[in-house]
Amino acid sequence: MVAWDRFGTGPPVVLVHGTPSWSYLWRNVVPVLERHFTVYVLDLPGYGDSPAPGDGMVSIRTHAATLVELLDLWALDEPAIAGHDIGGAIVLRTHLLHGRSFQRIALLDAVVLAPWITPTTRHIQAHLEVYRTMPNHIFEQVMRAHLKTAVRRDFEPDAFTAYQGRWQGVAGQAAYLQKIAHFDEGHTRELEPLLGTIGIPVLVAWGAEDAWLDTSLARTVGDLIPGSHVQLIPDAGHFCMEDAPADVARSLLDFFRS
Repeated sequence: MVAWDRFGTGPPVVLVHGTPSWSYLWRNVVPVLERHFTVYVLDLPGYGDSPAPGDGMVSIRTHAATLVELLDLWALDEPAIAGHDIGGAIVLRTHLLHGRSFQRIALLDAVVLAPWITPTTRHIQAHLEVYRTMPNHIFEQVMRAHLKTAVRRDFEPDAFTAYQGRWQGVAGQAAYLQKIAHFDEGHTRELEPLLGTIGIPVLVAWGAEDAWLDTSLARTVGDLIPGSHVQLIPDAGHFCMEDAPADVARSLLDFFRS
């Protein structure tokens, strides 16, 4: 089961979140877009209100297959689409490897080029058993410290509580580590040779103060995708829609309406 929702009326737009977030990430963007578009949001399996599948596979590869199934369920042939973080890789796999057509693609602080696993997450992935057996109250402090680096400013208290709350407790610890166990940079390396074949408008938007994926990646991705437009969002970190929701919403609205 995949949790999803739909807002507004008009041409379709799909918003795909990344990690360690869920569709909540778009809460300040949807109200702007839904005035002009039918906006679809989803929680990837293992995130938000979508349980992990029975086999526990929660990788970029399996998420792309899920997105294909949802596009069929929604009967969307050529929507506009945006992907944040690993959501960007999921969108690109859906387009380049599954052959699904999109009108436009927006990539926000997107996982596209390897290496993309952050040093903190790479350490966790290399020592999964240590983190699995770590007392939960200690693990939560590690997770809290890492999450705080996703923004340039501080999270709003309610927002931080919401993000942290999805990964709290013993079950949250297990779910957090499960997704990290399935991070595989090979799933994006398969995309890299195909980026030059993209023939639709692409926006590459990046928080100018992204501490997880350096802004130089935005320019590199932009150079690899013909005709793409690169935009840096001032005073924003990796979760750019937390630091600068109005700027992100305006950028997406302008791009999808152009």
